Amino acid sequence: MNEAAKLPQGWIEATIPSIIADNGLFCDGDWIESKDQDPNGEIRLIQLADIGDGVFKDKSKRYLTYARALELNCTFLSKGDILIARMPDPIGRACIFPLEGHQKFVTAVDIAIVRLGDSNVLTRYLQYAINNRYIRRKIEDLQSGTTRKRISRANLAKIRFRVPPLEEQHRIVAKIEELFSSLDKGIESLKAAQQQLKIYRQSVLKWAFEGRLTNNTQVGELPEGWKCEPLGEIAELCLGKMLDKEKNRGEYQPYLRNINVRWGTFDLSSLEMMRFEDSEKERYSVQLGDLVICEGGEPGRCAIWTSNHTMYIQKALHRVRLLINYHPKYIYYYLFFLASNGQLEQYFTGTTIKHLTGRELKRIKILAPKKYSEQEEIISQIESRLSICDKLEESINQNLQQSDVLRQSILKKAFEGELVT
Repeated sequence: MNEAAKLPQGWIEATIPSIIADNGLFCDGDWIESKDQDPNGEIRLIQLADIGDGVFKDKSKRYLTYARALELNCTFLSKGDILIARMPDPIGRACIFPLEGHQKFVTAVDIAIVRLGDSNVLTRYLQYAINNRYIRRKIEDLQSGTTRKRISRANLAKIRFRVPPLEEQHRIVAKIEELFSSLDKGIESLKAAQQQLKIYRQSVLKWAFEGRLTNNTQVGELPEGWKCEPLGEIAELCLGKMLDKEKNRGEYQPYLRNINVRWGTFDLSSLEMMRFEDSEKERYSVQLGDLVICEGGEPGRCAIWTSNHTMYIQKALHRVRLLINYHPKYIYYYLFFLASNGQLEQYFTGTTIKHLTGRELKRIKILAPKKYSEQEEIISQIESRLSICDKLEESINQNLQQSDVLRQSILKKAFEGELVT
């Protein structure tokens, strides 16, 4: 939107304070510390996590007593108030407070409250105006702070909004909501398709490890020529080296941590260095074709090392080097299948923090064809199907991103006076 663009006939530019009626309100939420809160209190504390971009997320579960709210001289929220997040992400996002209840809700200090009262500006019109990218950029320009960016209410009060006559506001809001409703239905369909792809991926793996992609085995039958063996009997397993930078001697080498291992790939952007003595290098090295499996974090998450460059591992990771006629990709897909349907969890230890110890890793039973060629055929069948899924998902993600662009385009036209005649 051009700053100098001519206002449509009958429109004005106004700030939030100038459009609030005498019975309205424009203030910050309240400074409520942890010591002020009480999980058994009857007053709910609305927080930044509740404020979405045009939607109230209803996430927080913090409370304080009515008596404490009165002591702190809190401002109670009313249904229909506009709540503006004065901190990211994104800064300046606004939603309409939808909850019923007299003196039942207060909000945090980094949320601004706008109550228009008997104003000639519609609440929904102002909410859409605030969430317009043009206004959002103005808010970003006025933010301050170093580590924690925020916009002050005083700076929010400086921002000028384009306001049409009341009748036109009604028509603009109606048109925005008509178009957004259509857009939301499209997004809902795209997300349903995403979920279907997830289910299909799991089905592909299930069919693969039932032998149904290669020899038409019936459900419940053990495929002919298959075997079931513990991982510890078909591979050499090794846990990585304990990290102790002060005591370790030897040559510094890059090593993998849990954070570097993703499903099916490695993120090598944040490698660190550790000393390895010559006698340790073979034991803790990762070579071409080895599986690297997370011991903690997301236990079982793994990837195949596909580089000729030798890498090393820290204690948070297992190295699995296959000893007999098994394809590492087959093992990878089998572990991914067990993880995706929850079967891998039976091998985890710990209560709050889960681990996959070397002892338990050895126990994982691998169901696979005896013939290496059949394993290769299964891998090919899996990857051809999953490749199609990946392309479809990429298209869905592009359309979801485009929907955000379209939403902002609708708002842009609305506040340039071009959405309705």
